[in-house]
Amino acid sequence: MTSLETFDWYDLLTRCGLQVVEDPAVDGITPIETAIQAASGLAVEPTVTIPLSSPGAMGELDLQWHQYASCISLHATGGEFLILPPGSGGSKIGWVEVKDPYGHSLPSRICRETGSPEFLTLSTDGRRLCAVTVEDED
Repeated sequence: MTSLETFDWYDLLTRCGLQVVEDPAVDGITPIETAIQAASGLAVEPTVTIPLSSPGAMGELDLQWHQYASCISLHATGGEFLILPPGSGGSKIGWVEVKDPYGHSLPSRICRETGSPEFLTLSTDGRRLCAVTVEDED
């Protein structure tokens, strides 16, 4: 596991194409453990399931994630949202406010940098959660 001291969350988010708006420690937002349980709990039914082995799986994941994020109004008026830095050590960093100037392919960009498309995002008001998880082969 990467230690907090060597985990360069800012560099990782930048390589994923995100602009950091505010450093970690956003107050009054959904606790990280609560969000993780909400996204990965046993009773959670995925909104969309995409087989990893299907042709174009990452492209489909990109499309579905962005459509769902838009549908639930994940982004604030200025395009901001919160993300846990993906990868080992991210949950120890906390929520980071970011903007995505590209507006597409976020799961693919995260996968390219971390080796996994998994990540967890939250609206800036803490009310809407959108996550990508990998379970078995989906």
